[in-house]
Amino acid sequence: MQENLTGQPVSIGTYYPDAGDAQAPSDVAVVITTVLRAALLDAVNSVYGQSYGGRIQLLIGVDKAFGPIDGLNALLARRPPHVSAIVLTLPFSTSIRHGGVHRAQDGGSIRSMLTFMANSQYVAYLDDDNQWEPEHLAGLLEAVRGKVWAHSMRLLIDQASGKEMAVDRWDSVGVGRGRFAETGGFVDPNCLLIDKVAAGRALGRWSEGPGMMSDRKFFAAIREAAHGQVNAPTVRYFVRAQDTMFAKFLRDGVEF
Repeated sequence: MQENLTGQPVSIGTYYPDAGDAQAPSDVAVVITTVLRAALLDAVNSVYGQSYGGRIQLLIGVDKAFGPIDGLNALLARRPPHVSAIVLTLPFSTSIRHGGVHRAQDGGSIRSMLTFMANSQYVAYLDDDNQWEPEHLAGLLEAVRGKVWAHSMRLLIDQASGKEMAVDRWDSVGVGRGRFAETGGFVDPNCLLIDKVAAGRALGRWSEGPGMMSDRKFFAAIREAAHGQVNAPTVRYFVRAQDTMFAKFLRDGVEF
């Protein structure tokens, strides 16, 4: 914590080191943008549970918080020795949704900012209400070799019951596939790993709108680049009850 000229506390960031040299790049970074849902604890635990044993840098960014989470600091203090963490909390929102200047309503410039901050060439993304299977990072790092980005598949989970519903075969299915095929396809950020040096010119797209379109803007910017794929659902993607789209697809057996 530091103080500004009026003496009010301004929380900027907290660093939790790993066992290595802080300047030496990590093998992979994980960016989580969050509004501090309680589910963030499960998301962080799924990063800790990765089978990949190399150095992992976890970057958590808060653009607009719903409220504090009991146990977050304690959880970060219990990180494995090969995992470091940085928590960035700005005293203002960067999103136009909350009075900021960036048009992306789902986090403003936080995802772009954390990607640039990451001390790793390779960056993966996880939302605070989703989780990864243990082999997620290892599989993506293998698939991205010699390429600009890689993606895995995702398993749809009913948020209320925790029931596994189906592997997503409609939305986050890759280039030129699924219900977005005519506009180039789509991959959800939770399924992505990028070489941020090779994809550097696209990183600002995370901050663009309108509305909640930043994910699609970023994917459109990288989709023509060489990429790899993990043919397994290593992302546990939680679907809310009000998301009737997936319910309809499951009920009607819709295919694209």
